[in-house]
Amino acid sequence: MHKSRGFTLIEVLVAVVILALGLLGLAGLQITSLRNSQSAYNRSQATQLAYDIADRMRANRTVAGNYLSAALLPSAATCSSKDTPCSACAATASACTAAELAEKDLFDWNIALTDTLPGGTGSITISGAVYTVTVNWDDNRDAVVDATDPMFTMSFQL
Repeated sequence: MHKSRGFTLIEVLVAVVILALGLLGLAGLQITSLRNSQSAYNRSQATQLAYDIADRMRANRTVAGNYLSAALLPSAATCSSKDTPCSACAATASACTAAELAEKDLFDWNIALTDTLPGGTGSITISGAVYTVTVNWDDNRDAVVDATDPMFTMSFQL
């Protein structure tokens, strides 16, 4: 009976090591869950923003061509603030022309992209009668929106 002295201590140490490894595994699962949850949130925001600009284009279809642009922010020379669009539509949408409303819509959409999504950018193109809205964002947080990051693309007709 004297020979088994200390054997219980070894069992306890092995149990503590196994428990520690299990807790590390749970922490890893939690981190992965949070990362995937944020990615899903960003994708749902991109979807909502793409459908938002499509609805704005449908409401202002007489100047749908004005929405086609790769650079959606007005130049700094014509704008005094990122919060103020550079058209007569700044105060009320009823006081502006269809072209000015398109400019305001693009301005508001681009601000929503940059404020909602990390590194968010968007573009609108046309092929035949089909418009395509593409929203990109920096999902892996490497400060570069590239091919490794997801994008949401939707197509529609007016």
